[in-house]
Amino acid sequence: MLANVKSTPLVSAERSLSPHAVALMLMLCVSWGFNQIAVKLALPDIPPLLQGTIRSIGALPVLLLIARFRGVKLLTHDGTLYAGLFAGVLFGFEFVLIYRGLLLTSASRAVVFLYTAPFFVALGSYRWLDERLRASQWSGLALSFAGVALAIGVPQANVDADVLWGDLLIVGGGALWAATTLLVKATRLLQAPPEKALIYQVAASIPILALAAVVSGETMTRFPGPLAVSLMVYQAAWVVGLTFLLWFGLVKTYSASKLSAFTFITPLFGVVASYFILHDTLTPVFGAAALLVIAGLYLVNRPNPEVPVPIDPLLTVTKT
Repeated sequence: MLANVKSTPLVSAERSLSPHAVALMLMLCVSWGFNQIAVKLALPDIPPLLQGTIRSIGALPVLLLIARFRGVKLLTHDGTLYAGLFAGVLFGFEFVLIYRGLLLTSASRAVVFLYTAPFFVALGSYRWLDERLRASQWSGLALSFAGVALAIGVPQANVDADVLWGDLLIVGGGALWAATTLLVKATRLLQAPPEKALIYQVAASIPILALAAVVSGETMTRFPGPLAVSLMVYQAAWVVGLTFLLWFGLVKTYSASKLSAFTFITPLFGVVASYFILHDTLTPVFGAAALLVIAGLYLVNRPNPEVPVPIDPLLTVTKT
């Protein structure tokens, strides 16, 4: 199964992100950055694991409608069932770890440790996808992560064992996010429509998140207010139903390492959203952090002058 897609990572590994892909990634990062604020604002009405459950339940019909509109056949026997279910298990436990970790550590620390994911993607891409990062690209990853840490303010004082355990859970969530990305690139899911790949994950995550909410004793004492409901619609329809779909479409086309590195921008947008919505403060340190992230992204996505950019066979016109 892996042999059938081995050539695809080799084609995409050196491909720089096109302007269209960069624009899409910026939109995704803005959306995901605000999503952190949405989760926080909805917490008084809906506990975190229940948020995750409701989000997946609400996203499923959205994805089914998109698949129907685009004429995607979901019930074909294309050999993706086991990989899709496995991706769904990873997807479900990813958010279990993230939400449980948020109960123990601060949101700012969680953002930093979640974005260890690009490092896991880079390591996994080197091992399983034949994507070879240059020394400058590894330096770019390190610069971007340092920028995120500087923006959020890590390290922090008065960190006890509970906070460290929460940090570890968040890192685990980042590792599972990376594993899901790599699984899509390394299995028959790469040839499947993005709608089908994501429907597997969303559907499988519902019982996992629901069971975790029950085990954790989460309940809602009252019907959520209009703000919480609107925020859940945003998370389900926009974040999962559309932006995750676009993400997997990009993963199928471009280098997993370069795309994942771009997500370092997300927490910076989260900080800006916090400034405008939650009235958090912005400091000159944030400006320096943003420059570090941008410099890191440039190093990761800079084309290698020694390796010619391959021609996409889909764009080649054959003369007759």
